[in-house]
Amino acid sequence: MDLQTKVNSKPSEKKIGYQDKILLLGSCFADNIGAKFEEYYFQTTVNPFGTLYNPASIATILSHATPFSTILYHNGLWHSMMHHGSFSCPNKEELLQRCEQSRQLLQDALKEATTIIVTFGTAWVYEMDGQVVANCHKMPADRFVRRCLSVQEIVDMWLPIIQTMRDKHWIFTVSPIRHLKDGLHANQISKAILLQAIDCLASISTTLYHPIPSSTIHYFPSYEIMLDELRDYRFYAEDMVHPSPLAVEYIWQRFVEAYMTAATRDEMHLLHQLWRDRHHRFLHPDSDEAKQFEQRTAEKMQQLQEQYPWLK
Repeated sequence: MDLQTKVNSKPSEKKIGYQDKILLLGSCFADNIGAKFEEYYFQTTVNPFGTLYNPASIATILSHATPFSTILYHNGLWHSMMHHGSFSCPNKEELLQRCEQSRQLLQDALKEATTIIVTFGTAWVYEMDGQVVANCHKMPADRFVRRCLSVQEIVDMWLPIIQTMRDKHWIFTVSPIRHLKDGLHANQISKAILLQAIDCLASISTTLYHPIPSSTIHYFPSYEIMLDELRDYRFYAEDMVHPSPLAVEYIWQRFVEAYMTAATRDEMHLLHQLWRDRHHRFLHPDSDEAKQFEQRTAEKMQQLQEQYPWLK
């Protein structure tokens, strides 16, 4: 008896290999998948501006229109309205330096990236002085206007970006993490808008007005996998909102099935063994056994660096 509703996910025409450079942007689910890429030693850059939840903020940083002037002081910290709260600090100059470093990191990643993975979290946005902010930094609600983006707005802001970078492999996904603060009904509306917007972008093939190859944009159904295949609460973290490590691992394996060839999966197995060896912790780290193991691991690392020079 089959007790699971399987989500059909077509393998992508374009694959991801160790020769690719991957940029991941978006919600905390992008952080989760980004961590898996790093665990297998892929060449990745994950959320240079920190976690971003809505399509407008992600589009803003990609369109080189980042309003770095939007720096505000609140509750003893300086905040950038286009960055995650992890960038905030008591010193304004230090914040500006962090913002510039993130901008440079993003620009470098965009130049080299062959694959860009974007995870939309919510269609609900907060505007300050007519501009969508990436994070409210717990400022008073009366400083913002809250509204929901439309499907057409999202398509209109993302289509020019994809056209400009049509040589990239774009993978879009919707975060399965529910935004309970919006309310369950509003969260469902939000997710529906995001899904429809991505579907519109993915359906745009080579036309007279939008010359984008059909293989450029691909949708990965992480949202559907979490809600349909992993609908049991054992696949959720203690907050009953975020996916558990087991769920992240399951979705990662489904991602690997869709985007990695058999040869790449063999490489992944080899490199993941190195990762496990490097993260192994001995009960007695000063023992001869531990020192010999560390020596063998260092030698393995040196050998693999000849083929994978980015290993650190």
